[in-house]
Amino acid sequence: MKKELFGITWGACQSLYFVPILCGVLGLLYYAIVKKEAWIKLLVSKKWEHLLLKKYSQKRNRIKGILLAVSVCFFFLALLRPQWGKKEQKVAQEGRELFIGLDISRSMLAADIKPNRLTFAKSKVKRLLQLLPADRVGLLVFSGAAVIQCPLTQDTSAFTMFLDQVDVESISSGTTSLDQAIKKIITTFSEMPVRNNKLLVMFTDGEDFSKDLASLREEAKKIGLHIFTYGVGTEQGAPVPILDDEGHITGYEKNEQGNAVISHLNPGILQSLARETDGIYISPTQNDDDLKQLTRYVHMYEKETFEDKELTTEEERYPYFLIVSFVCLLLEWLL
Repeated sequence: MKKELFGITWGACQSLYFVPILCGVLGLLYYAIVKKEAWIKLLVSKKWEHLLLKKYSQKRNRIKGILLAVSVCFFFLALLRPQWGKKEQKVAQEGRELFIGLDISRSMLAADIKPNRLTFAKSKVKRLLQLLPADRVGLLVFSGAAVIQCPLTQDTSAFTMFLDQVDVESISSGTTSLDQAIKKIITTFSEMPVRNNKLLVMFTDGEDFSKDLASLREEAKKIGLHIFTYGVGTEQGAPVPILDDEGHITGYEKNEQGNAVISHLNPGILQSLARETDGIYISPTQNDDDLKQLTRYVHMYEKETFEDKELTTEEERYPYFLIVSFVCLLLEWLL
């Protein structure tokens, strides 16, 4: 927690919680000085003081007390991490680059995972960001088409903002085409500097209407794209709701016979896609076991070096305050 006061930035204002302790220590120092002088006055008459207490001086006693008080105060100020003066520095960045693909087809509104597949997937993506703090992530949304919603970034708050805006209306097509998502990622990586590892995590129920998935799987293998698939939903499935403009369920999608359409998780196609691209398939869990398994595999891949980042920071000046504190303590000892 930082604050600026008297033209100085104090980088650790949380240390202000120690103010009562500081006041207590200063109070004890004052009490010790006053008490010592009172005892001297009680035991020795003023006219005999110079004979009986040759090494005692009231003035020196008070100076020693002031030096101790100044030493304690400057030590406390050092704890607040005073900073001033700008410093430019370049920081080398490294990590892994990971695209997160999120299925936003209408089947992701099915509620076989509560509250529904899409909301569940979003919550898992947000938790994944917390487990991969040093890596750059990008957001791909797809249904019948695919769009890069957020480019690769380390700014998790910006990523989360884009993620929160996503719904099933973001792309007009209501069906899922895994091939379009993979094609978009292949194109995106081809426009970037050469990377040792290309990683994609796809959150989807696997209900696929692709026309060209087999050939794109082969192309993904050729360029070294590793695809991790996360199956959202259950094999028992659930009906696909129809929502009004306010998000309320007004009915369920029906087939030509008038029966409710039941959407099922299709783990087979997702397992095959992950296996053929040297990734893994992840089954959903209510705790973090699924994401921990995923991050363990992601961390196995070599880190990439990103462009250097220029940072402007303020110089730490607390050593000066520690020096003043030490000098006062030394002078007090010498007196």
